[in-house]
Amino acid sequence: MESKIEVLSTVKIDYQADLYKIVDALNRTLKRENLMFGLALDPESQDKAVFTIYRT
Repeated sequence: MESKIEVLSTVKIDYQADLYKIVDALNRTLKRENLMFGLALDPESQDKAVFTIYRT
């Protein structure tokens, strides 16, 4: 069975230490809706984070 992941939206935001808590809450709450959320540091600027919404 093949799993496709579709990127719905990506946005760069100012990095804050607790952002991962929001992403964790979204993932736990909305996984039944086939949504997944990601957070990564922007490789170009350590002061920015990249927040991505996926459909699984």
